[in-house]
Formats: sequence, C-alpha cells, structure tokens
Amino acid sequence: MEDYVDSYYSYLAVIKGLSKNTLESYIRDCKKFILYLKKDNIFELSKIKHSHILDFLTVLKYKKSKPSTIARYIVSIKQFFKYLLIEKIITEDPTINIRTPKLNVSLPDILSLQEIVELLESPDDSTNIGQRDSTMLEVLYGTGIRVSELINLELNGLNFDLGYIMVMGKGSKERIVPLGSIALRKVKSYIEYGRNALLKDKSSNYLFLNRNGKRMTRQGFWKNLRQYVIKSGINKTVTPHTIRHTFATHLLERGADLRTIQILLGHSDISSTQIYTHIDIKRLKDIHAKHHPRA
Repeated sequence: MEDYVDSYYSYLAVIKGLSKNTLESYIRDCKKFILYLKKDNIFELSKIKHSHILDFLTVLKYKKSKPSTIARYIVSIKQFFKYLLIEKIITEDPTINIRTPKLNVSLPDILSLQEIVELLESPDDSTNIGQRDSTMLEVLYGTGIRVSELINLELNGLNFDLGYIMVMGKGSKERIVPLGSIALRKVKSYIEYGRNALLKDKSSNYLFLNRNGKRMTRQGFWKNLRQYVIKSGINKTVTPHTIRHTFATHLLERGADLRTIQILLGHSDISSTQIYTHIDIKRLKDIHAKHHPRA
C-alpha cells in the first residue's frame, strides 16, 4: 500500500500543485492510516471498508486529537481514495458519507498600530543583522506575505521602478504584491549594505541571508521574531502569521475591500479572507449607524 502513497505524492505535487507543507501533511496522515490498518491485519486496498476509517477516526478522538487535526486526516484520506478511484486502482470509495466536521472559526490575533510600530522599530538597523531583520519585518507587515514566501524572495523578483515584488505562493502560484515606500527604501538599503556584508564572498539569489550567507530559514526568523517581541514589550503571542493577520485587518479598517485583500494575501478562495470581517465589527456598526436610515 505504501507504493500507492508514493505515487499519490507525485499526483499531488504535479497535478494538484500543492505546497510542500500541505503535501507532507497529506502523505504523513495517509501513512499513519495505513500503519493503523496493518495493525488490524488489513494489507490490501480492496479490503478497506467504511468501518475501518470510522474506527481510525474513533481512535484519534480517543487519543484526544484536536478537531482540526481529525478534520485534516479526513481530508487527507478522502483525497487519497479519490486518487485511487481516478487511477482505477479501486472500484469503490470507502470514504463516501464521511463528512469533514465543521470547525469553529477562531479569530486571528492581531497587533494594534502602536504595537506593530514598536515591533518594526525594535531591531538595531545600525548592524547588518539588525538591518536585515528590520527589512524582513517591514516587508512582512507591508505585504502580508507568508513567512515561507518571505524567506524565498529572490532578487530577480524585485521591481524597484514599479514598486512590487514577485511572490511564489502556495501551489507554486506566482502573484505580484506592491511594496510601500518605507519597505522599498529599507530593501534598497539592505541590499546595498547589510546583504553584501552577510553575503561575503559567496553568491545567492535569495534576498534574505543568514550569518553564513545562506538563505534564511523559517525557524531562524521565528527565533529572531520572538526576541523582538520581548524587546518591544508586547504581551501577546506573536508569530509571523500574526503580522499577516495584522496587515489584512489594518487594510480592512482603513477601507480596503475583501477582494483586494484576497488578492494581496494570495487566497484562492474568498472564504479564507472573510474571517477578517469578524474582526472589524465595531467599524461595521459605526458605518451602519451613520448611513442606515433606521439605525
């Protein structure tokens, strides 16, 4: 059965064009499911029944897995059997009538304007590392891109004349994201000074580099971000995604429409962007009270 999981990986990567992280989670989930089946003496795909999948999900619940985790397993397994049907490896889908549970939508944490300013000003940009970190934070907040997109930015994706960057998003989808004047100025200065110092005698097309002249990693950026959060005195759990949420919320608060925010964030579905409408209830109420004739 593992051979089919390997071919499933190729199908997801080539045909579906999923991101690396999504690919890995799908494959990991399927392998754990197959391992469970083997312990139950199921070694052939044709022997897998609807009841086996329900039993597996029951085990996950018994182990107190989060609802979001169980939902991801269901999606992974359903997509696996959908692939097997397409390839005519099986003739019946045992996942029929297994529905993905609806999850409570949790509102993302955001930073106030004062907090984000304090965070952006926390790196010491008189040093090479500080200038890099200051630029990374400015670009992250100024564009709302994902941290994986941030660390993979390349020099040839920058257009200073038109003021935008080319971002490679989920599923290898490219999009153009505008850079504000402050971010543009910081990127230019960093390339001229801090980046050259970090690069030393090496060559790289990546924009953001570590002390060894290699591409910054997500883990490295997360570690630095935590230090700057402490330094700026922000008493919140702040992740790179918090800054992305803050970017979207601040745009919405200042009148940007959801469709524009969707494009900037690289959401393929507007439903992913609609979560931000829950944050700005006060503004919506104020507009309603001001403009509705019977408010």
